[in-house]
Amino acid sequence: MTVIKLNNLKKIYDGITVLDIEELEFETGKITAIIGPSGSGKSTMLSVINGITKPDTGSVSFEDYEFSPGSKTYPQDKRRKMAMIFQKPVLFNTSVFNNIAYGLAARKISKEEISKSVRDIAVTIGLENKLEQKAVTLSGGEGGRVSIARALVIKPKLLLMDEPTASLDPKNISIIENIIMNAKKSMDTSIIIVTHNMFQAKRLADNVVFILDGKIIEHGTCDQIFNYPENEQTRAFIHGDMVF
Repeated sequence: MTVIKLNNLKKIYDGITVLDIEELEFETGKITAIIGPSGSGKSTMLSVINGITKPDTGSVSFEDYEFSPGSKTYPQDKRRKMAMIFQKPVLFNTSVFNNIAYGLAARKISKEEISKSVRDIAVTIGLENKLEQKAVTLSGGEGGRVSIARALVIKPKLLLMDEPTASLDPKNISIIENIIMNAKKSMDTSIIIVTHNMFQAKRLADNVVFILDGKIIEHGTCDQIFNYPENEQTRAFIHGDMVF
């Protein structure tokens, strides 16, 4: 099954085409890693999928809705099935508890259910003893975990992640990767993650998409892309060589 499908998708900035995708499907319940050099269009793709950025042509199909140039964004019922995590955690100047609870409160969930859900996921991310602490005083790794918890507590159908472990220490990278894997298994959440870390892609991904200059060069299973790439540019990139 397919959770998201891109059709004839283009995004152009100042006359330069930064995204040009004829067709791409993301499998339901899988983790897909998007890899490629800086400036290749990875984050733009994620932004378009999330509805933050409008495509100039084409569409993003999510369930029975098509996000296209004529759309404002996704309708609320679709929007609430998605969550986006940015490279730098966005934290509110309030408690860890209130940060995690934000999406549930917006959905008018009962206080009792919010309390249980927040405390349960706080245990999962290892911050159950810091729920009353202000989130902005946390370390970078802890802040990243709060950001992920806030996204996962609403049990999204689709989770989009843009370099969620960039600049973090190995301990926090391991914690966050475990959280991601657990979300896939326990919630059946479909996850699309942009990463520059090839080892992370190998550890996490079921499928991999290699993008260069806004175009899909190759995509397939993790094993296929890393062990049996068909394209010379793919082979060069995963071995750390320069690609143009």
